[in-house]
Amino acid sequence: MTHKTKGIVLRAVKYGETSLVVSIYTELFGLQTYMVNGARTAKRTGNKAAMFQPSAILDLEVYHNEQRSMQRIKECDWAFLYQHILSDVIKNSIALYMVELLQKTLKQPESNSELFYFCEDALMQLDIADKTIAANFALFFTLHLADFFGFRINSDHKIDGDLYLDLKEGEFVTEQPVHPNFIHGQHAVATAELLKTRHPSELDQLKLNKQIRRELLLKYQDYFALHIHDFGKMKTLPVLHELLA
Repeated sequence: MTHKTKGIVLRAVKYGETSLVVSIYTELFGLQTYMVNGARTAKRTGNKAAMFQPSAILDLEVYHNEQRSMQRIKECDWAFLYQHILSDVIKNSIALYMVELLQKTLKQPESNSELFYFCEDALMQLDIADKTIAANFALFFTLHLADFFGFRINSDHKIDGDLYLDLKEGEFVTEQPVHPNFIHGQHAVATAELLKTRHPSELDQLKLNKQIRRELLLKYQDYFALHIHDFGKMKTLPVLHELLA
């Protein structure tokens, strides 16, 4: 039996002479692995390998069997054609960061349509974002992604420079935590403003310099590592730091 679903490509690995093993976050089935035979051949259907670039949003018709760890794709096509992400170096680096963050947080093949739509919309908004919005995009995506995994930061406090953001507890507090996993001062205020930002179009209102962005992304990486087992380090983060500098 086949099913039609959208999917966001997370990773593609060459297999054999012409095939790919592709990790895709799907609308219907969550994280899935697909064998794509003949994807790297230039036959009458064309070379489909280009479709399976990380961050690509695809329309898929797939065979799905819950008893199998690897599924197959019957048909695929672009669901959304990027204008900039695949060709703009900075936007591509941000998209690859977003994709890696998804790979590190998605542990089970569980369907979550709200998470899928959030990720799909975020990538589409990044594609059309101007430079000011794009500069803050990774911060926005990282903070709001946490909402879907059960460790959303509680931002009910009135925020000022005297508050601390306790990264272990995920909440703002008035006294410095006894552990080193916290954010204080300007960084805490910026985080609170990012949490209140509900749509990427509002990101141009945040006036952050490159040093603050760099330090916040490192702290947010620590935040995810505190709440997700075996999170490790983001490989795309050093590249993103260099490009956004």
